[in-house]
Amino acid sequence: MDKSKKHLYILFNKPYGVLSNFVDPEGRPTLQAYIPVPGVYAAGRLDYDSEGALILTNDGPLICRITQPDHHIPKTYLVMVLGEITDSALAELSRGVIIEGVKTKRCQAMRIEAPDLPERDVPGTRKGPISWVQIILREGRKRQVRRMTAAVGFPTLRLFRVAIGNITVEGLQPGEWRFLDKSEVQSLKSGNRGGA
Repeated sequence: MDKSKKHLYILFNKPYGVLSNFVDPEGRPTLQAYIPVPGVYAAGRLDYDSEGALILTNDGPLICRITQPDHHIPKTYLVMVLGEITDSALAELSRGVIIEGVKTKRCQAMRIEAPDLPERDVPGTRKGPISWVQIILREGRKRQVRRMTAAVGFPTLRLFRVAIGNITVEGLQPGEWRFLDKSEVQSLKSGNRGGA
């Protein structure tokens, strides 16, 4: 990468039903419709059916720092699950569950009140009671949160990533973005270990 090139750092509140890519051969909505800044890439991903904090940058080393679990940058998720989640299920999530033969790393999982998130229709909510859980991970396997809650018997109905490190999407509506300030960038580069 050209060292004279200015690094850009963007926080995006990704809406439901948008890919974390700029192109899609199937014609689904992508970042292209929201981020008019060329040359930046998503640091990690949020699935098509997940929402919330996504950082985009042209700083390759920072992308590695955000996505590699060795750097311990926590990602905080607000998770709506089907059913009244039990203390034993929360304890099991916290200790780690087996996904495809590999145990997930220890995490923080706690029951929370329904958060103040943008309203949207969530399929599955009419099947029974729901619970909200806050999960803070320091790794990022494919569809990890959904697979973890399913493994303890509480399928995920809605998944919202509220923070990466100490950087939250507070103040951003779905589809809105802003540049990170210098202190936020520094907190990511220094390996902020605090949860949100």
